[in-house]
Amino acid sequence: MKLDRIPVVSVPVPGRAAGLSGNAPVVLREIAQKVRRLVDANEASTIDLLAMPLTAADLEWLRESLGNGETHISLDAGGESRLDETSCPGVWWVTHHNGQGGVASAFIEVAVVPELVKAPIDDVAAGLERLDLLISDLG
Repeated sequence: MKLDRIPVVSVPVPGRAAGLSGNAPVVLREIAQKVRRLVDANEASTIDLLAMPLTAADLEWLRESLGNGETHISLDAGGESRLDETSCPGVWWVTHHNGQGGVASAFIEVAVVPELVKAPIDDVAAGLERLDLLISDLG
């Protein structure tokens, strides 16, 4: 039989939709390891999604797999930053946009509270000074 007469049939790989590289499930396993460290050792961590070989389809699959949680935070500092808790508490999808609205960075942050939301202790001290002034004005 000649090779040109052999029928060629394309069979999709189970669990791999069009455009998926196969890297997203690896990232999902890494997230689970980082959540385990958060639970066991209170160790927060991040995964830089743009530094990984992920396709747009991978990112969509990962976002759909993680789902949406109850908390969504929006910050505006030289471009909008969105911090969305996933359906897995302690797993946050963090996206920073530049001034033109394009994505500047995207991370998965595994933490009880994202680092960006925490007030620096110097700011807290300045807030205490303001409160002290308000109280002193009360007489």
